[in-house]
Formats: sequence, structure tokens, C-alpha cells
Amino acid sequence: MKLTTLLATACVASLTWAGVAAAQDTLKLGHITVRSGPLKGPGEPSIAAVDIAVEEINAAGGVNGKMIEIVRFDSASDPKQASLAARTLAQDEGVLAILGPFSTGEAAVAFNVAEREKIVMMSNASSAPGLTDGKEWAWRITEDEGKQFARLLTTLTEMDVPRASAEIVYVSDERIANVVGTALYPALMDAFKIPHGEPVAITYKSFDLAPQLAPVVQAAPDLVAVAGLPENAAKTIRELKRQGFEGRMIGSQIFSDPNILELFGDLAEGTTFMAGFHKDASPEATGFNEKFIAANAERGIRKLGAHHTDAQSYDAIYLFAKVFEEQGITGDPANLEAERLAIREGLKTVTFSGVLGQNLCFSGNDAELPGYVITIENGEWTLMDTHPADSCGDAS
Repeated sequence: MKLTTLLATACVASLTWAGVAAAQDTLKLGHITVRSGPLKGPGEPSIAAVDIAVEEINAAGGVNGKMIEIVRFDSASDPKQASLAARTLAQDEGVLAILGPFSTGEAAVAFNVAEREKIVMMSNASSAPGLTDGKEWAWRITEDEGKQFARLLTTLTEMDVPRASAEIVYVSDERIANVVGTALYPALMDAFKIPHGEPVAITYKSFDLAPQLAPVVQAAPDLVAVAGLPENAAKTIRELKRQGFEGRMIGSQIFSDPNILELFGDLAEGTTFMAGFHKDASPEATGFNEKFIAANAERGIRKLGAHHTDAQSYDAIYLFAKVFEEQGITGDPANLEAERLAIREGLKTVTFSGVLGQNLCFSGNDAELPGYVITIENGEWTLMDTHPADSCGDAS
């Protein structure tokens, strides 16, 4: 019995030492993903974007002589699960920083865990205004929905697109769509002096949208601003067109997924919206877009192109790699607390270039990113206007 106990103890000690050694040989990044739940459609493809970046970096020798290791946790699109994911990755897995969670609803909850655990958490998709206000460890490599929609309205104004009247339709049970439809769209239309009606709420479970949307069509506005993720935006736009709406449908960046060309179909002609990524913006953007489509095809996921959240996920890995290099991050568990702090401080002054743009930086805890005004013409995703990233003030 004593010999058995001794051997068991030795095995445990050996496994423990092996685990520590393995941790020291890699730089561990957490990744809160959405492989299931209502956000699976827009969120799951970004996993391939992360994997592409990691493979490229590791193939080039890694960072500080070590490979990047991704540790994933599926939030199932649930804010409570995103919070659990954050605690598990920070406490049990000992990751240096966390990419994600994906949505505004998840981030609003999980960011509080980041503050308590003192670990950088960088959302790759949440875009509701003010989400990181007053926080030290919550960061976003996304652009504010309000800023993007203001850019769209600026373009419509400068190009004198008809805008004498507008209506607003939003998906009430999508947190970001609710915020955009009830707060951002009305306030910004007021600021741009575009008369509009009261926002009309629909739900993603609605079987028949006709009753809710009939008054919108009867008002015959020049513009209908739609706030909803791609599939629900598609349902809304199809119904508006079926009822005879002849104006222009517009949106911020919520439904700006290249797959809307299929989701919206022929009814999408003239739809105009904001996107945070454009595949023709640079050779690097084009190359990433091609790799992304191919990588998802291998996984059985059909993508017509990269969504800006996919590009943001890809660039986030390179951004972390740059900060790791600049801050001399080793991944040593004994220095985990200090290295997590160094990563946070490094983000305050870092500039980065990637598929999103050149010489980008953070203003506060949010990245300053460019915006692309896209319109659908002849069934194609067509660039209408470009807005450069805003300055980060004293960021170097």
C-alpha cells in the first residue's frame, strides 16, 4: 500500500510538473466562442479567423520564442455562460488574456468578471456605446454602432440621398438591436434632422411580421432603418419589400455580413449599411478574406466573405502577439499576475496594423477603426464611401 501511495504521489507530481512546463512553453490565450445558441450563425465562423492568425504566427516562430496556445470555452450565446467562461479561463486555465465574448449582452456581464479577476478581456464583436466606460480590464477591438451609423448618415447627407422621412424597425429580443433601434437610430436621425416615426419592435420568433410592418410601408418613408442580426434583418427586409416598400433600407454594422447577399436575395437591391471591414481595402485584407472563406469551407461553413467581426478576431490575435512581444511576456505561471498587468498597460500605447487598417490604436479601451459605407448594387457588395479611423489623441 505504501509503495502504491508513493507511486501515485510521484505520478501526480510528475503530471503537475509536466503541466507547469507545458504552460511555460506556450503563451495561453483564452477564447470565448459561440459554437451554439442564437449567435452561432454570425459567431462560429470567427473561430477560423483566430485559427488562421495563430497558425501564421506560430509558423513564423511564435512570440518571444514560444507558441501561442488557444484555450476555448463555448458560451452558447448565453451571458451567464460567458461569465462562467471568463472565470474558468482566468482561474482554472491561467490564460494571459481573453478574446471575447462575442455579443454585447455577453460582454456586459462577462466584463465584470474581467474586472474582478484583473485580466484583459477583449470583445471581438460587441458594439453598444459605453460598454467599457469606467472599466480597466474590459477592451474592445470593435467600432461603436453610433459612430458607424453617424458615418452612414454623413455619407447620405453629402451625397444628397433622399431622406425627407424615415421609419425605424428593430428586433427587440436582440440586445444590440434593441439599443440601436430605440436609442441610437432616433437620436442620430434627430441630429441629422431626418424626421422619423416611433421605432417599431419585432421579435426574432415572430412568424408573421406583416401586421407590425404594414404601418411602416403605409407611411411611405424615403428610408427604413433596420436594426437586427442578418437572419432577422433579412426577414424584415423581405416583408417590407413584399408589402411594396420602394424606398432605401439602411443600417449600421449589425447585419453587414457578406452572406446577406444570399439571405436578402433580389430584394436587397439598394440596401445601404456600414461595415467595419472591406476585402478590397488592402492586399492583406484580400488575402485574409480568401483564407477565411476556404478555412470555413473545410469546416462545412458557407461564407461569401469575412464579416468585420471575423477580421477583428484575426487582428486581435496579432495585436495580442505584438503586445506580448513588446512587454516581454513569458507565460510563466509564477509571473501571471504581473504579466496580465503588463498586457493591460501595453494596450494603452500600442499601435497596430492589420486587415482592418494601418496604424490603428485605442481611445480609452475601445479601438478606433475605419468604416465602409456599402450598398448592394446589381446583387453585389459595392463600396459607396470610406471613413478613416478617428485619432487616438496621445496614443503613440
